[in-house]
Amino acid sequence: MKTIAIHQPNFFPWLGYFDKIARSDVFIFLDDVQFPKTGGIWMNRVKLLVSGEGRWVTAAIDRNFHGIRNINEMHFSSNAPWRTSMLKSIEANYRKHPFYDETMEIIVPLITSEETNIAIYNCHAITTLAKKIGIDTDKFRLSSQMQKNGVSNELLATLTLSAGGGTYMCGGGADGYQDESIFSCHGIVLKHQQFQHPVYPQARTSSFTPGLSIIDAAMNLGWLGVKSILTSNS
Repeated sequence: MKTIAIHQPNFFPWLGYFDKIARSDVFIFLDDVQFPKTGGIWMNRVKLLVSGEGRWVTAAIDRNFHGIRNINEMHFSSNAPWRTSMLKSIEANYRKHPFYDETMEIIVPLITSEETNIAIYNCHAITTLAKKIGIDTDKFRLSSQMQKNGVSNELLATLTLSAGGGTYMCGGGADGYQDESIFSCHGIVLKHQQFQHPVYPQARTSSFTPGLSIIDAAMNLGWLGVKSILTSNS
């Protein structure tokens, strides 16, 4: 039976996100659940190496709305120049990295995309990056286009079945909220990702900083190098 992974469409995510994509037979972008009303989240921010340490790079969100909205109803701010700020930060901190030009060739069009819908923007960026590192992009699905029921664990279980899966892959931090009994009731096996973050040569820092955007790995290793460490880690 197929292994299914499900995750919100994050903003230029870290290596662990792409490892989960690579390990799954079907990867579902969870795009039609509620977007948090307040606070910083991975769908509009990620960490890069800035002045030698991991710091947040954030895309401004249009929060001028009442009630609740799903992820695929949310938009980036049209007033804040976050795209320009992000590119300037990347240039200032990565221009001397070994694979700067190679990385920028791919990420500049993604960052500067005029798409404002957060789900569409992030899904496109993730799909493009996945293809660049050799991941089969035919495995991607949108939860908004699938049959499912319930919320939380029930939602994940029914999405897994809808995708033809018999195994659901959860991330390393899922122990606190993943109810294995619900998956068992649906005949689904729960599989833990168990991602071990690879340590790679990281320029302009005295010690390795994990958990950064895939952009950092590409700047240091190149796209073939990123593919290699994800393959060896799997």
